[in-house]
Amino acid sequence: MADTAQRPTSADVRSLGELGLAAADRYSGDAMRAPGRPSVTYADFGRAIREIAGGLASLGVGVGDKVGILCGTVPEWPMADFGSFAAGATVVPVYHTNSPEECEYVLSHANVKVLLLEDAKQAAKIAKVRGNLPELEHVVVLVGEAEGAITLADLRERGAADGATIARERTAAVEPGDTATIVYTSGTTGPPKGCVLSHANLLYTANAYIDRLEMRKSSPVIFQYLPLAHVLARMVSFVALDTGGVLAFSSGDTKKLAEEIKEFGPTHIPTVPRLLEKIHTRVVGQAAAAGGAKAEIFARALKTGEKVAKAKREGRKVSPIDQLRHKAGDKLALSKVRDALGPGNPVLITGAAPIGTEVIEFFYACGVPVLEGYGMTETCAAATLNIVSEVRVGSVGRPLPGTEVSIADDGEVLMRGPLVFKGYHRNPEDTETILEGGWLHSGDIGEIHDGYLHITGRKKDLIITSSGKNVSPEMLESALRETRWISQAIAAGDRRSYLVSLVTIDPDELPRLAAAAGADASDPVAFAANEQVREIVWKDIDAVNQKFARIEQIKRFAILPRDLSQEEGELTPTLKVKRSVVYKKYAPDIDALYEGATGE
Repeated sequence: MADTAQRPTSADVRSLGELGLAAADRYSGDAMRAPGRPSVTYADFGRAIREIAGGLASLGVGVGDKVGILCGTVPEWPMADFGSFAAGATVVPVYHTNSPEECEYVLSHANVKVLLLEDAKQAAKIAKVRGNLPELEHVVVLVGEAEGAITLADLRERGAADGATIARERTAAVEPGDTATIVYTSGTTGPPKGCVLSHANLLYTANAYIDRLEMRKSSPVIFQYLPLAHVLARMVSFVALDTGGVLAFSSGDTKKLAEEIKEFGPTHIPTVPRLLEKIHTRVVGQAAAAGGAKAEIFARALKTGEKVAKAKREGRKVSPIDQLRHKAGDKLALSKVRDALGPGNPVLITGAAPIGTEVIEFFYACGVPVLEGYGMTETCAAATLNIVSEVRVGSVGRPLPGTEVSIADDGEVLMRGPLVFKGYHRNPEDTETILEGGWLHSGDIGEIHDGYLHITGRKKDLIITSSGKNVSPEMLESALRETRWISQAIAAGDRRSYLVSLVTIDPDELPRLAAAAGADASDPVAFAANEQVREIVWKDIDAVNQKFARIEQIKRFAILPRDLSQEEGELTPTLKVKRSVVYKKYAPDIDALYEGATGE
């Protein structure tokens, strides 16, 4: 909740530590809420920042030293983050789902001096590799206790007396161009790279988001379920606290997401395309499975809803008959989707991977705005963004103020502006390559129409067929994931005469697919090879094929016996497919799809 005092915001401060302290001083009321836990007020938050800053200083952390955070999405994360900033430290986030070896790589490469981790489980993970981390001097556990670790209570007690002075002096010593954080990419093609982001980078981006989304007009409630090691989720935490909003945290139990969203009533939900795709396929699939009048009512309601939503976005009048049809269809069917997202009528903000227009149109038909943006860790998350009043479905929006986007001769998206990172940590060669000519070379292929950026593929993922045709697989794969049965789809066909695809079955739809095929799902391998199952799945693939050019169509496919997972190294923490890993692991399955092929 905002007060009337005019104290600094992201538009005025010089560092993130200063931003956190200013927010705690400026606002009253709740800063953070989490299921089953007491709320954290802005006063509590400010006290935590100062005491953690003082505690870190007592452990020998100086300006510019590296402090790691290995933690799930909990209120202690922003406290640790801003406390470290106030100590003048450079923060190195680590995904809490990483293996011990993955944690070791990041902590070692960044030379982390003090690690703040969530609990005993994470402490046990680090204990396995601690001997390989000579630079790591102290481990602090944020929740509970762990062997060999300092507790958060002890750290804060160490900093209670001098924390305010230390935070004030350290934040004053930080320059806007100094490194605030080193964020390691999730590594879809190789070892993660450490993206060096300055305080100026992040403050500019936070302020640009706030302005574009008009978030200073009212205090937002932002639902956090994405990992805070990801730059988008972290940027959103900066935005919420800078505007006097509330960060509402998920418990981490995906089965309780809907319940928690209803409880907190968020105004904004940052999310990933995969979740939106699953909601879309489930709702549409359940309506179709109902059959009869229910299926017909839903289909008509959705068609009218999409028509009305599109007319409104384009500033066209809606006919009286369509208004009546939409009102009836919304009451009978579409409003249920909207109601499931709580009383805050939230805006869904998505990026990180391609998403089909059919999915976005579905949500708009249900009265739920989806704002797609585009960016990368190297640009502090989104560099372009749609806004509610100027949405172009199918685009990733227009550049943020002060950011330039251009298209190179080969179609690559180039960016420059205040949000572009300083470079890769300890990697001058790749830094020089990506920042060649003063532009950030994104590696993505795109087009600009009327100022709106459209992403059409990724350079390194281009499939070049044996006939020399270039095919971007992302939109095809996205369309396949929108179908009822398919969870993941990975197209292949480089230097081959046609495209094939590996697909996995959505675990939530598996029982219904088994029933439809009359197949036993207890043996995953036999189920994947079952002809009736394959026939049902092929119908969906073939329907998707009709939306694409002949060279882009899937000719053969294989069903994998299980879904892809991060645990098996096939997905990143944000659920992006590690294409090279999948290609290597399932090379025999891909090769088998070309056996006996005569070409097209």
